[in-house]
Amino acid sequence: MVKKSFISVISQEKKDENRGSIAFQIKKLTNRIRKLSSHLELHRKDYSSQKGLRKILGKRQRMLSYLSKKNRICYKELINQLDIRKSKTR
Repeated sequence: MVKKSFISVISQEKKDENRGSIAFQIKKLTNRIRKLSSHLELHRKDYSSQKGLRKILGKRQRMLSYLSKKNRICYKELINQLDIRKSKTR
């Protein structure tokens, strides 16, 4: 039961980046979601963590919808960088 090491989504190079920006907050939430997901793989009955994960997912979803309305180019770059949504093909 060795925990996998995480590669942080937030790069150390960009310490000067605005931490209040919506893109930075989405990256931070994505990192927390990945950590909680791996925790829940080991501890399936940790219901409080499941509830926290659902809250974080909802918050990130609201932030992503806000970003898609305000800045579509930044939204698409962020989605590709984080690899969190698949592109829809029609």
